[in-house]
Parts: sequence; structure tokens; C-alpha cells
Amino acid sequence: MNIAVVGTGYVGLVTGTCFAETGNKVTCIDIDQAKVERLKNGKITIYEPGLENLFERNIKQGRLSFTTNLAEGVEGAKIIFLALPTPPGEDGSADLKYVLGVADELGSLLRDYTVIVDKSTVPVGTAEKVHQHIARKAKVEFDVVSNPEFLREGVAVDDFMKPERVVIGTKSERARKIMETLNAPFVRQGNPIVFMDERSAELTKYAANAFLATKITFMNEIANLCERVGADVDAVRKGVGTDSRIGKRFLFPGIGYGGSCFPKDVQALAKSSDEAHYDFKILDAVMAVNQSQKIKLISKIKEHFKNNLNGKIIAVWGLSFKPHTDDIREAPALENINELLQAGAVVKAHDPESMGNVKKILGDKISYHETPYEAAERADAIFIATEWPEFRTPDFEKLSSLLRSKVIFDGRNLYDLAQMKELGFTYYSVGRQIIYG
Repeated sequence: MNIAVVGTGYVGLVTGTCFAETGNKVTCIDIDQAKVERLKNGKITIYEPGLENLFERNIKQGRLSFTTNLAEGVEGAKIIFLALPTPPGEDGSADLKYVLGVADELGSLLRDYTVIVDKSTVPVGTAEKVHQHIARKAKVEFDVVSNPEFLREGVAVDDFMKPERVVIGTKSERARKIMETLNAPFVRQGNPIVFMDERSAELTKYAANAFLATKITFMNEIANLCERVGADVDAVRKGVGTDSRIGKRFLFPGIGYGGSCFPKDVQALAKSSDEAHYDFKILDAVMAVNQSQKIKLISKIKEHFKNNLNGKIIAVWGLSFKPHTDDIREAPALENINELLQAGAVVKAHDPESMGNVKKILGDKISYHETPYEAAERADAIFIATEWPEFRTPDFEKLSSLLRSKVIFDGRNLYDLAQMKELGFTYYSVGRQIIYG
């Protein structure tokens, strides 16, 4: 099929590339001229494991192209995906100006029956609004479908190519058949395509992310309680996770969730609930707990250094909101760095992928280092903010020789308590006892 994808951000680029990989002819459209030129020249604009090879192959084989011209991009397209930003407004609601702005332009560009697909995460009722905006100028039939993405950064290619499920919201039998044909290659092993109405599909995405955010937050609350009563959150997590009704995933305590989805989607669902005059109490608690959890270790750092961080050098390991991505949106590391800087500390940072993005925000307020060991040199403590695999088994003997004092504040519980004790480190983690070296 001929497909157009409007928006070449994280979702748009993964979507367009993966659809091209299954033989479709895909044109991706973006208003950012510089970004489009880079993509045209075969230079990928995001870091996502496994994406670059697919991207290069499909450009080379002529199935994936890029343009800034909306009319040119959608010409002949049977399906048009809207993969546009829906940033939170000041009140937490999803801002639809980009989605509806493109919808306003599309009406006059349609030449034959077309399926318009909301791929962005959007509030309930958005498909109807998009339909209204397109219908103002459209002279042909079209349908608007909700097809929310469930891509996890770091494994997005696998998530797209081998989805656990595909959710499609439409009441149109014509649109349903087209979407079923398009998605058939991805569900050959029997995973379901779940059809429903548009509003239910829109809410499904918010419900899924809000539930996962709640699960993380609940475990962080359990971790906080563990510290008060002398329990070990790792033991509790294992005991709880073996219950098949609960499962093992999203039970790891730490310094809160971040990224482009969970914070924004929980806020947006809370705002939609307010607009529906429903008091969604759990979401308010989730947001409040997560915000305080992000900087939970700052109080421990201040206490350890007797409330005097002036001139103390802290090596921050990890800047992205999770490993295997360069995404720093709502990353807990950034809030912790700001807290450390305000307290007078000197921050030396390392991250395998996201230092360039952080430098655009923080500039020279902190220093950036190519290896975790360079960041740790002459530091008074290490602060672990992201659980990159390379941080899990460092050379502790080398660290001992580089650090001014053998102190680690671990926001992701990477290390074994007995090992830290044996190595002589003072070790702070989340929901576990403090080890004094």
C-alpha cells in the first residue's frame, strides 16, 4: 500500500520505517526542513536499537522517503497516519493543535477514499474532532481510525514488528478491512488485532500507561515503607512478582518514572477525568508520589555530607529516562542534577547516548565524560540515575582508586548489598538498608 506518515518524531519514524519493511511504500512528512534533509541523506535522527539498519535498507530500496510538503507526501496515499506531538498544556491536558492543524489541511488534499489514522496518544473524542476538521473541506469519503501505539523506547522495533496486540478503533467496516490487511504481517503468530470503537481505543492507551505508572508508583511506596520498618524491597518484590495475577514486570523500585509517555499520559487522563466531572483519586496520588520519588535520594546525599554540598563532586551515571534510548524527557536525572547544582555541588556526568541532548539544556553547568570512570575520577560520590547495562558490573577496584570516597547513591538498586559491604563501599539504595563502608 501507499502510506503517508505525518510527523517524523519517535513514533512517526519507527512507524514509517517498520511499515516500509513489510513492503509498503511510505512517505514521511515533517515541517522541520533540517531534519528532513538529514533523513533524506540517510542520517537517522533518533537513537533506537535495531532501527538504523531497517531505515537504511528501506531508503536504499526506495520504499521510504521524506518530504516537507504535505500535499506531495499524501498524494496517492491510501492510509495517512498522524504521528504528531500532543504535548501537555499548562493544565495537563493534551494539546491537539498539531493534530488538528494537519487535519484542517488534509480535507482539500484528499482525492479518493482515505483512512486517516490517529497514531498519536490523544484524548477520548479526538477521532471525532479530526473527522470534523477534515470534513470541512473534503470532497471525498474518508474514515478516521484510532490506532494507538504501544512502543517501548529501547525495544520499539521489536514491539512494532512483533506486537503483543494491535488496537484499532473504528466503526467503519471499510476502514477495518484496510487496517486488518495492513497489520496482518505483524500478527502472523496469532497475537490479536483488537477491534473496538474509536473512543474505547483512545482510552485504552491512556488506561494502559496509567496502570503501569501506578504499578511502578505502588512499588516505590512499598520501598519507602521498607526503609521505615526494616524490610528489604528486593525480597518483597520477588515474593509479590511470583503471583501470576500481578506479574514480575514494572515492580522495580527506584527514583520514579519519566519519559515521553507515562508523565504526559497520566496527566492527560487526569485532566480528561476532570472534564468528565470524575474524581480519579488514584491518578492524583500517582503523580504526587512520583514527583517526590524522583528526588528521594537528594535528602540522603545531603544527610551523608552533613548538609554541605558546596564543592562536592558528584558523578552522575545515566541521564536518559531509561536505558537504550537518548530520550531525556521527564528524566529523573535532570531533576536530581538541578537539585545538586542548587546545593552547590559539582556534577560530572556520563551517559552512553544522551549527553548531547542534555548539553542542549544544561550547557556547561555540568561536565560530560566519555566513560563512567572518567566521570568518577576524584568524585566524592557516584549517583546512579539510569540502569544502563554497562553500569551493572563495573570495575569496583578501579572505582576505589578513582573516587575520593567510596560512596554510591543508587537510584536503580543495581548492586548486591553483601557485595557492597565486602568491597567496603558506603551504599545507599531504594527500599533497602544502608551499607556503611
